Amino acid sequence: MSTSAQLIDVIERRSAHNYHPLPVVIHEAEGAWVTDVEGRRFLDCLSGYSSLNFGHGNPKIVQAAQKQLQNLTLTSRAFYHDQFAAFCAGLGDLTGKDMILPMNTGAEAVETAIKVARKWGYEVKGVEPEQATIIVMEDNFHGRTTTIVSFSTDPDAHDGFGPYTPGFKIVKYGSVEAIREAIDANTVAVLLEPIQGEAGVLVPPDGYLTQVRELCTAEGILMIADEIQSGLGRTGETFACDHEGVVPDMYVLGKALGGGVVPVSAIAANTDVLGVIKPGQHGSTFGGNPLACAVGNAVIEILNTGEYQERAARLGEVLHARLREMVGEGVVTVRGRGLWAGVDIDPSLATGREVSEALMERGVLAKDTHGSTIRLAPPIVISEEDLLWAVDRLADAIASFRR
Repeated sequence: MSTSAQLIDVIERRSAHNYHPLPVVIHEAEGAWVTDVEGRRFLDCLSGYSSLNFGHGNPKIVQAAQKQLQNLTLTSRAFYHDQFAAFCAGLGDLTGKDMILPMNTGAEAVETAIKVARKWGYEVKGVEPEQATIIVMEDNFHGRTTTIVSFSTDPDAHDGFGPYTPGFKIVKYGSVEAIREAIDANTVAVLLEPIQGEAGVLVPPDGYLTQVRELCTAEGILMIADEIQSGLGRTGETFACDHEGVVPDMYVLGKALGGGVVPVSAIAANTDVLGVIKPGQHGSTFGGNPLACAVGNAVIEILNTGEYQERAARLGEVLHARLREMVGEGVVTVRGRGLWAGVDIDPSLATGREVSEALMERGVLAKDTHGSTIRLAPPIVISEEDLLWAVDRLADAIASFRR
C-alpha cells in the first residue's frame, strides 16, 4: 500500500483543491476511531460533519445496507420499490409530518425546500408570480449550489460565482425583530439553522425559535428548519428545534440520515405544503432509491429507541463541563448543545488550522472554521473515557502554543 505522503501527493496534483484536508489518509474505521494507511489510530471528533452520528460501521446500518445490496439498489422513481413505503412512513412519524420528499445530499434538500416554499407561496398564499422572497440568516451555511451561495455571507462560498439568484433577504441571526422588519407581502418563508454549524456552532438566544415559530404562524409564512447538521440526535434531542418544543412547517434533513453509508436527504412537511408538488415538477434519479431507503429505515429505527438522543445529552454535559474549565487557558469561548461544541481559541496563540494539526499529532481529528474556532462533534457512540481523553489532548495542543 502507498504511504500517506505518496497518496497525498497524487491527490494534490490530480484533484481540484476545493478542500484543504488535514494531512491524514484514512484507511479503515470502527465506532469513533479511524486508522490511517500506516496503521496509526485517531479519534474522530468531526463525524463527517455529523454524518456519522451513529459511528463508523454501525452494525445495524451496515447489515441493512449489505442485505439491500444483495436484493435491489436502484429503480429510479419511475417505479415503486419495497423499501420506500417504510421510509416515508417512518420518517413522517419521526418528524410528525404527513409527507416526505427524498433527495440525496443536504444541498439538494435545501434546494428542494426553496422550490417547495416558492410554489406554496404562489399556489397557496397567493404571492404574485416571480415575486416570492425567503428570509435567510447572516452566517448561514446550507450548501454550495449556485442558488444557495447567492445568499451566503461567507466570502469564500459566495464571491466569484455570480450572477446570483434573487429572491432572498438576509437578516441577523438570533434577532426576531430583524425577521419581522424584513417580512412583506411577498415573503413565503423563513429559512434557518436552529444551531449554525459551519459558523462555529452558534446557538441562538433562548426563546428565539419559539418566537420565530409564532411570528411565522401570525404572518402566514413557512418556517423551514435546516436540521442537516443539528438533527437526528446530535444535540441531545431528535431535532434541535425540540429543545424549545418548536415544530417547523418543514424539516430539511441529511447527513446522519444516511448513517455514514450512503448520501440520503429529505424534506418533511404536511400535505398542505408538500402537496403543491406534482409529477414532473421536481425529482432526482437516485433520490429515494432502495439502498438509501433501507439505510434510512435502519437510522429511523435507531432513533426511535431514544438511546442515542439520551447518550448525546449525557455526554454533551460531560464535554461542555470539561471545555468550560479551559476558558481563560487559551480558550476564549465555548458554545454548543449536546455532543456538539464550537471552541474559540485565543487568536494570539494560534489559528484553528494550527490547533487542528496539533490535535492530529496527538491522535484526535477535528476541523477548524472561521479562523480560530475548532468544532467538536464526535460520533455519539464515543465512550466517556475517550471523550475526556480527546478534550485533554485539545488542552495539551493549546498549551503547546502557550509555552
